[in-house]
Amino acid sequence: MAKLTLYHAAPSRSSIIRWMLEEIGEPYEVQLLSLSKGDNRAPDYLAVNPMGKVPALRHGDAVITEAAAICAYLADEFPRARLNVPIGDPRRGPYLKWLFFGPSCIEPAMADRAFPRKEEARRAALGYGDFDTVINVMANAVARGPYILGEQFTAADVVIGSTLRFGMLFKLLPERPEFTTYTGRLAQRPALQRAETKDKELAAA
Repeated sequence: MAKLTLYHAAPSRSSIIRWMLEEIGEPYEVQLLSLSKGDNRAPDYLAVNPMGKVPALRHGDAVITEAAAICAYLADEFPRARLNVPIGDPRRGPYLKWLFFGPSCIEPAMADRAFPRKEEARRAALGYGDFDTVINVMANAVARGPYILGEQFTAADVVIGSTLRFGMLFKLLPERPEFTTYTGRLAQRPALQRAETKDKELAAA
């Protein structure tokens, strides 16, 4: 089996993939990068990801970047972990929607709230619409529980859960009861606990 290597900085968005890798249960290696030292802008890493960002994942000859895409790839590549919804299942569409709702709606909504424009953009000009709608849609979705698609935990929960946890930690999202209940449930997952412990050890070192 081809080796999995995560290009990682702790803590960062690549912690999403650390959690995902712990969930799939396959062996992987970590190539640690220091963002403060500019490792992500070094020529060797730009050859891996020209965007100069983490995460990046190498699997054999394949290199995948962007956190949601990596989660989708891993879920499909290792179906035994049951973190995907296979093609042909009617839940596949909602699964993909939520996988990409995090980076395409929640993240830009948070960023615009944190770094407001001099003039407010027209709602139609923003891919996510407006902050309050994003928050309400997300709250209604996770309130149905226990997971974003109901009983099955999927890669979409890794992406959405990570985004909500980050947003509330840095006060970029409101601590709505729907969010705290959902992320509290995710915090009990052994894979997330392992990922957090490993990242804390890296940060301490």
